Amino acid sequence: MPTTTGASPAATAHRRRSRRKAPPPRQPWCCSFGLDPSTAAAAAASRSPLPAPPRAKPPHQLAPPLSRRIRSPGRVSPIDDPCFATAASLCVSARLSSVTECPPPALPPPPPPPPPAAVDRPREMLRLRLVEKGLVLEVDEVERVRRESKVVRKVLRGRGGEVAVEGKVEVESFREVVEMMLEDKDETAAMRRLARGGVARAIGVLEVSLSLMFDRGVNNCLKYLEAVPWNESEEDIIKKLLSQHSSYEAAFRNLLARLQPQRPTSSAELVVELVDSITKGTNNNARKELRNLVNGILSKSSVYIKGDKELDKRSIYCICHSCLNSLVGLFEESSDLVPADQTSISSVGKGPLEGIYKLVEDTNWLLQILIDRQMGEEFVDAWANEKALRSMHEQVSPMVRHELSRISATVFIAMGNGKLHCTGEKRFSFFQAWFRPMLVDFGWLRRYPKGLNVTALEEGIGQALLTLTLAQQQMLFMEWFEAFSGQGRECPNLMRAFQVWWRRSFVRSLGSSS
Repeated sequence: MPTTTGASPAATAHRRRSRRKAPPPRQPWCCSFGLDPSTAAAAAASRSPLPAPPRAKPPHQLAPPLSRRIRSPGRVSPIDDPCFATAASLCVSARLSSVTECPPPALPPPPPPPPPAAVDRPREMLRLRLVEKGLVLEVDEVERVRRESKVVRKVLRGRGGEVAVEGKVEVESFREVVEMMLEDKDETAAMRRLARGGVARAIGVLEVSLSLMFDRGVNNCLKYLEAVPWNESEEDIIKKLLSQHSSYEAAFRNLLARLQPQRPTSSAELVVELVDSITKGTNNNARKELRNLVNGILSKSSVYIKGDKELDKRSIYCICHSCLNSLVGLFEESSDLVPADQTSISSVGKGPLEGIYKLVEDTNWLLQILIDRQMGEEFVDAWANEKALRSMHEQVSPMVRHELSRISATVFIAMGNGKLHCTGEKRFSFFQAWFRPMLVDFGWLRRYPKGLNVTALEEGIGQALLTLTLAQQQMLFMEWFEAFSGQGRECPNLMRAFQVWWRRSFVRSLGSSS
């Protein structure tokens, strides 16, 4: 049998054609429906983006595959595409009655309708405007603020609005009030909040709370302020707030108790009690400090006193007379203990001498208070007529009696400075009583001044002496001249005043022609 060494060209072409993939068979059309399979697929796709799978049936009801039920004359045409299979099954079921009827596929349920769009309601907003600062604070919890503030409740009739807050308050205080309105009604938390800000912040919160009639804030601020100390500037602000909001007088009761006495007491009566306590005290250092305290209260430039009515002159003079009467008793006692010729202060015991020093110090202090208040003229008259002490002056040692001249020195200085407006008769009566003792005791006052300005004393004696008549001056200057010539600097130096008297009397007198 002959062997074929090569294939013919026709066989080669046939093999090449057989290797190519055969084109898919032409899909059948359903003429009865006149529906193109592509149109059916598009219609199915328009109903649902993803076709729902058919319902599962029991095994005995399952029909044979469509690829084996639908037969064309002479060949099998498998239907692979599901859309085309659906259209073809519909056509075949309509034309071939011998084939089992295929139910139409179940359509997916329509998607639920979208929920209706919510209608945006206008948002409630409260605007609190701080007029002084030009700031506005917006609050969206209008209802809570309306419940807390009577002013907001009265102004806001609708669902929002603006409330103006007057006054010079800080922004932080303004914010604290709003936060206090929005927080729970916890008094402890509110007190802690106020404590963190301090007194100044609490006063600002109180001012805003009063403006908004925020009762809970007002009560919290008052409770905090009543429990803490203030300085004087803070006190003035609190007084101003309390006076401007009389409707809260009942709530202010505890705070007002710190600002005004419930039972008013005269300050003049209290001053007398203070002065009397000092004169009866026994601790010298403490008495000195307390005297400075009272002097500051009674000073004319002091902020603690308003006028002369703050000092009861009669009561002060009663204390002065009590001191002078006690001095008489102590001098009588010391005249027996200290001989008139004793001049050594170190040999004298404490006893009555300390009492004398204390009483003289108190008397001078009271006299200075009266002089500063222009009330000392009566003391000059009383001191000039103190015959008991003047008579004992010559019987007591100079180391004791010079304390009496210390009182006279205060009168001489005040009279020479023009602070005592006594009549000429009273001035001369005073000189007659205490000018000679001063000439004798001046040396002791120079050695033991105890705060006395000796130079001012000399100037005061000379100026006071020149207020007398020329005849009275001549008598007193001659007495000084004789004492000074014998004692020297143990006497006050009145030479300048003496020269003035001489020129007035003999050089520039009204009757002279010069």
